[in-house]
Amino acid sequence: MGRRLEAIAIVIVLSSALAVPGRAQDWPAYGGDAGGTRYSAADQITRENVRRLSLAWTYHTGDMERRAEVMKYSATEVTPILADGKLVFCTPFDRVIALDPASGRELWTFDPALPADLKPASGFFCRGVALWHDAQAPADALCAARIFLGTNDARLIALDLITGKRCAGFGKSGEVALPLDIAPRYLGELQIDSAPAVVNDVVVVGSGVDDMLRARAPSGTVWGIDARSGERRWSFDPVPRRAQDPAAASWADESYLRSAGGGAWAPISVDAARDLVFLPTAGPTASFYGGHRQGNDLYTSSVVALRASTGAVVWSFQTTHHDIWDYDVAAQPSLVTLHRDGRELAVVVVAAKTGFVFVLDRDTGAPLFPVEERPFPASDVPGETTSPTQPVPLAPPPLVPQRLTAADAWGLFYVDKLICRRRLEALDTRGLYAPPSLEGTVVFPFTGGGGNWGGGGADPGRGLFIVNTMRIAHVIRLIPRADEAAARAANPKLEIGAALGTPYAAERALLVSPLGIPCNPPPWGVLSAVDLAAGAIKWQVPLGEKAFGLIRGLPGIGGPIVTAGGLVFIGAAMDQYIRAFDVETGAELWKAKLPAGGQATPMTYVASGRQFVVIAAGGHARMGTTLGDAILAFALPQ
Repeated sequence: MGRRLEAIAIVIVLSSALAVPGRAQDWPAYGGDAGGTRYSAADQITRENVRRLSLAWTYHTGDMERRAEVMKYSATEVTPILADGKLVFCTPFDRVIALDPASGRELWTFDPALPADLKPASGFFCRGVALWHDAQAPADALCAARIFLGTNDARLIALDLITGKRCAGFGKSGEVALPLDIAPRYLGELQIDSAPAVVNDVVVVGSGVDDMLRARAPSGTVWGIDARSGERRWSFDPVPRRAQDPAAASWADESYLRSAGGGAWAPISVDAARDLVFLPTAGPTASFYGGHRQGNDLYTSSVVALRASTGAVVWSFQTTHHDIWDYDVAAQPSLVTLHRDGRELAVVVVAAKTGFVFVLDRDTGAPLFPVEERPFPASDVPGETTSPTQPVPLAPPPLVPQRLTAADAWGLFYVDKLICRRRLEALDTRGLYAPPSLEGTVVFPFTGGGGNWGGGGADPGRGLFIVNTMRIAHVIRLIPRADEAAARAANPKLEIGAALGTPYAAERALLVSPLGIPCNPPPWGVLSAVDLAAGAIKWQVPLGEKAFGLIRGLPGIGGPIVTAGGLVFIGAAMDQYIRAFDVETGAELWKAKLPAGGQATPMTYVASGRQFVVIAAGGHARMGTTLGDAILAFALPQ
């Protein structure tokens, strides 16, 4: 699944809710604002002076010593928030830490005490926390300002912003455990992946599930929780549970009763003025076979708009029908206001794993650019029936290639190129939406995208949307149940999902040469700028480099931010740098080496009259980058 990026150990053998001017110091939500635009009106750092940017302070969480035994299962994907003058973030092990934003001095810490036997499906990580102000409480009252944390063991915890102590009036001792409709197979089969979203007095929290384990897993229910009391306001399961649900007809023979998944594991966006919540939903379980759930399987792999006050569905748009490619909607929907033909258009922008960018009307879900239902290959796997068509936007063009054949095989040397070509000749290489097969199918882009949870950053004045994408291939092979044990014995290091409740297990492997290098030519990571009004790509540049610049464009996970200084900041790439690009041209203007992998989206703010750019550098175990526990802040010299 998209959340579970397995190790990408590439061996190189050569040496609406836009930020408001006047509040540039703020970064109050995971995505910069509640709409996930990742834009800041801070403009102290510009294209002219960014080369003077230097390290201002460093903070270490202590996880390298405190959790040394499980760091190899961790990923640092957090983006801090600036909450009422405090820089607040979580570690992969759900410790919450508040710092002074100007100096990096520690103010308080909170540890939720994760169970010792916890083994999260995707490893240990925490992308962020959320801030809420109680308008009914005196400003100086305990828990008048709250931090909400979702944990790896599926709890929602409320903390007092000033002290870091639990809010006793919220749930039981300051926490609410997400209800499960069926018992997990192991502790961590379901976990909260991303920061909760807050709209008015409701905390909206989604979750992710191990979607390669079994068909009928714990449900991916999204919960609307009262921010004061912790009581449930509403719930929404993307997989229908009753025949009366409008989506039930898209699941043949009541197959929704045998299915699960569809949860909003990625960051959620809200538009408080419209009373809307925008969910990015995952694919159904099990990921690579859908014979037990024939039909389009609404509302999975979709953008779903809910009424924030009630949880009722307002509209939905499915980006992949009958998803058997693990093409979740992984990116946070970005709420952007476009200027087009003299009009202002409130839209939702989503960068899909397929490389498509969907631009949807915020009130109706109607595409801004035409979307065609195009035919794609049918499955020949017994029991499987693929959707005959898939939605393809006519604009913008796809941000990544969508087919990889033997003629495209690449290698650092002739031998590994030859091996890659022979591997590709034996696989199904029909391209996008070629269904998983018994012989093996090339899924390109791979299940990590294209776009992933890093999402995009918007420049409201220029109408640009900046996106980080990857260009890597997976090979997916379905294994008949009778052959599963032998396959596991023959390939003990390969990822094989049991997909219990279906006739097939599923093997997923990166398509790489014996050197561990992707079999497709570089760049493997690209930063793109999309002109949203025109539906065109403005520029694309490789992100990251190896071998003294001979290899440009490395795989990377994490998103960009955009500032009023005309800059794009991003880490993400496996070479462990943070970089600044010119938002107009894509030219690289600055970079700084990080002490560990920067697979996290940065943020920026102004404190004590100084603009800081902050990134978490803790590495990503599944990607093979250096592990660490640092938070770094960069600023211009005083």
